[in-house]
Amino acid sequence: MSWIPLDNISQLDSIAEMSDGKTQIIFKHSTRCSISHMAKSRLERETMSEEYDWYFLDLIKYRDISNGIAEKFQVHHESPQILIIKKGECTFAESHNGIIMSEIVEQA
Repeated sequence: MSWIPLDNISQLDSIAEMSDGKTQIIFKHSTRCSISHMAKSRLERETMSEEYDWYFLDLIKYRDISNGIAEKFQVHHESPQILIIKKGECTFAESHNGIIMSEIVEQA
C-alpha cells in the first residue's frame, strides 16, 4: 500500500466527493517533527487497508492545503494529525501519539 500525495488544494473537493462511497484518510505530516516521523513510521509498519484511500500531506511544503483542510473539514490544525473523512465530513481526528492504526481502522 502506498500513500496518495496530497499536493493540490483542489484534491480536497475530490476527497469530500469520494468519501460518499469510500472512506478517505488524510495523514498530515511535518517533516520537521520527530513525533510526526514516529507516527508515520508506526503507521507504515502496519497493514494499510485498501478499503480506504490513504492521503499523505507534507504540511511544511503545502501549508495552504493544511489550512484548507482545517477550513473545509472544520478541524483544528495539529501536526502530526490523522483525519477520517466520510460523506464529506471529518468523523474522526487524532494527533501525536494518539495516531494508532487499530483505532483508525475501528473508526473508519
